[in-house]
Amino acid sequence: MPGTEVETALRRVTAALPGGGEARDGQARMADAVAAAIEGGRHLVVQAGTGTGKSLAYLVPAILSGRRIVVATATKALQDQLADKDLPFLQAQLGAEHAFEFAVLKGRSNYLCRQRMREVAGGDDQLELDDDVGPLGREIARLIEFGADCVSGDRAELSFEPRPKAWSSVSVSAMECPGAAKCPSGAECFAEAARQKAAVADVIVVNTHLYATHLASGGFVLPDHDVVVFDEAHQLEDVAASGLGIELTAGRLRTLARLARPLLGKDPTAADELEGAAALLEAALEPWRGKRLPADLGEHVGAVAALTAERSRRLVSAVRTADGDEARKARVMQAGGHLVGDLAMVAEISDGDVAWVEGQAHAPALKVAPVDVSAVLAARLWGERTAILTSATIPPNLIARLGLPPDETDQLDVGSPFPYADHGVLYCAAHLPDPRSPAYEAAMHDELEALVQAAGGRTLALFTSWRAMNAAADALRPRLPFDLLTQSDLPKPALLRAFIDDERACLFATMGFWQGVDVPGRSLSLVVLDRLPFPRPDEPLMQARRDKAGAAAFRLIDLPRAATLLAQGAGRLIRSATDRGVVAVLDPRLASKSYRWDLVRALPPMRRTRHRAEVEAFLADVLTV
Repeated sequence: MPGTEVETALRRVTAALPGGGEARDGQARMADAVAAAIEGGRHLVVQAGTGTGKSLAYLVPAILSGRRIVVATATKALQDQLADKDLPFLQAQLGAEHAFEFAVLKGRSNYLCRQRMREVAGGDDQLELDDDVGPLGREIARLIEFGADCVSGDRAELSFEPRPKAWSSVSVSAMECPGAAKCPSGAECFAEAARQKAAVADVIVVNTHLYATHLASGGFVLPDHDVVVFDEAHQLEDVAASGLGIELTAGRLRTLARLARPLLGKDPTAADELEGAAALLEAALEPWRGKRLPADLGEHVGAVAALTAERSRRLVSAVRTADGDEARKARVMQAGGHLVGDLAMVAEISDGDVAWVEGQAHAPALKVAPVDVSAVLAARLWGERTAILTSATIPPNLIARLGLPPDETDQLDVGSPFPYADHGVLYCAAHLPDPRSPAYEAAMHDELEALVQAAGGRTLALFTSWRAMNAAADALRPRLPFDLLTQSDLPKPALLRAFIDDERACLFATMGFWQGVDVPGRSLSLVVLDRLPFPRPDEPLMQARRDKAGAAAFRLIDLPRAATLLAQGAGRLIRSATDRGVVAVLDPRLASKSYRWDLVRALPPMRRTRHRAEVEAFLADVLTV
């Protein structure tokens, strides 16, 4: 794959972009580096700022290499961009000489299950469709009607958002599915059809969590492949920790008991016992919600987990010898086997794992995850295939934290083509009280009001908590002459459309909007960040990582995390070469002498100021253009 071939193809592709495209030095450098990495079998970590066009920079050389590629993304928005725009565009532009097929593969629970639909429509779950039970039954009926006519069975193709209970009635997780060979509907399974399409594709698009599940399974989830690209790679450590860990909930026990009950005939004792264990587990975990568990889980939680394991084994044993629906029996055995295995891991948590409880009130979830994923990734991934890791913001210690072999890994920063120095201002409200002070919130609201007024609305205000977002919205809605939208008003796609369509509107949101939000043009001239996004001191996984890091924890754990998130939030502002505006950080700690430059260096190279008058003058100039 000579570099000139990649360069020629990239020029042809970019020239065909809407508006004729444009030459981007950073994109060309990244494409050359990706081509060299694939050819040489070396890993590559690339920081590619906003506007680089990084998806084309890795897709073009990857496709031209002739290798099978998996692209793992951390957000659905990027997955949709690749599947709906970038890859079809490349199919059209690269021509027959470089023809390729691509597929999108999701976790099994994202697809309708034909066997479950048949059981619900005509079997033991018939009552779920009765109008007398209300909206749930009617919603399930809509899902079955959709399944009868659709091609893919993909939840993303629905015209409505089903409630979780309705969707779970007609879908199965990988832990419950026995596989096509053991299922009466296996020959026409939506999930299997997606897997078969992926098995013959040259490029397979997945989410990063599914890739982590693939690693946890020992490599049995995804087709064999030569190269993996992790886009939004700054999220890989946390996603890998989640995917390589386990989650145990009372709902999982109840679902298994309900699935097994029809198979147990006149003696449902084992199902009753497991449902009883579910209630005990829920009660034992509830006081620990939001907290880290001791290594031995504590006397009470440990005893309930042991009882749950015993009753789970008893249920699996009872179903194994039972007669009845073989498809249902296979699902119970599959789900029960996974549950027994997870409970065995809970009983023997290693020194390298951390256990904690999270979830909503009265729905606690016991989670176990590795504190450090580097060893697992080194053993299961980096030695097996070439990896390209890219993001607009690469944490400075990413290579070490992910266990990438330093002598087999190259790094590159291609910058951004956008004129940040001329088009953007970074404002630190250094005069505000410390965010931990009781005086902070009212002063922050006053500062935010003045900035929004200066910007003429057109503000995305990002908050580090729902409480802070709601408090700011309640305080400022009566004081601002602009429509003020909050994250709780609408689903995310509809909310962004409403914000974009009303040029003077303001949008207040939380951490889910610090990344993956793209609002170019005059609808966004001001991004406000209420606080530096340091992780909570009581967050269990972060606590465990701090313990491991010892005295260097702030520098190795908290500061890189805050810098990465801060850069992601600030990156919402300038999304095109003509965008102009201000990033305002309403946290005086950004001016701290002890770590200011660690944070500022992670941000786009904007002009900096501590004076609101300069910001107001800049925004006034922006409004006149």
